[in-house]
Formats: sequence, structure tokens, C-alpha cells
Amino acid sequence: MSQGADGIDLETSLGYLLKEASSALRTAMEEVLRPLGLTITQYSCLELLGQRPGLSGSELARGAFVTRQSMNVLLQALEREGHVTRSVEAPVGKVLPTQLTPLGRRCLEQATAAVRSIEVRMLSGLGEAEQAAVARSLRSMVASLRQPDTHA
Repeated sequence: MSQGADGIDLETSLGYLLKEASSALRTAMEEVLRPLGLTITQYSCLELLGQRPGLSGSELARGAFVTRQSMNVLLQALEREGHVTRSVEAPVGKVLPTQLTPLGRRCLEQATAAVRSIEVRMLSGLGEAEQAAVARSLRSMVASLRQPDTHA
């Protein structure tokens, strides 16, 4: 499958393998979240609010890797469904802090358990030391990609 010295060998490409792992993880998460009536982005939003109550729409968008516009639409839907509340007026500037409702917290508890079961399954073939090494490697890759490209 190699494309030669300058090409990418899909069998050994870490980038391709990361994309394949990401796709498999996304599929597994969708399967366990669907019965709860949640998408991955909705779950991400609820999880962020569970861990950091009061985040703004912009902060939630960054944390869930979506645009502010997409997050605004998502928050409106979560608000209609009774999972979150947002202040009518911004306490400071234009930022409308978002909070989980009791219904949102209950939904998040179920979703977190479901997603955690997927992560446990994903990591079942790795020991603690291997998991720590993978986490370090992934953090290093993210940091490298977020630095300006000095080779361009």
C-alpha cells in the first residue's frame, strides 16, 4: 500500500491510524448516545457544563470543537428540551453563562456512564503505563500541531 518514499503508507501512517481510531470512537459513542437522544456534540456540551458551570457559548464552542453559530443552535435546542438554562441578561458584557438544569444533570450522568464504557472498552488492551504513554504522546502531537509551522 506504500506510495513510495514521498507518499504515505496507510499501513504505518500514524495520522491515518489516528483518524481511523477517531472514526471508530465516534461511531461507538454515537451508538451509546443515540438511545439517550443525544449527539456527541450535545453530550460534549453537557459534559463541559457539568465540569465548568457557567461557560459562555463561545467557550462551549471551543471546548466542543464547533463554531459559535453551531453552538448557539445547539444551546437553543438544549434549552428548549430543558437540559440547560441561560441568563436572559448578561451579568458582564455580552456573555450569557449557561447552567445545567436538574434534567440536564440526570441526562449527563447517563451519558457519561455510557461514554465511559466506550473508553474502558477502547483501552482494555492497554495497561496503565501504556495508557499514560499514549496520553503523553497524544498531548505532544497536539502541542506540536498547534505551534506555528516554521518549515513553511
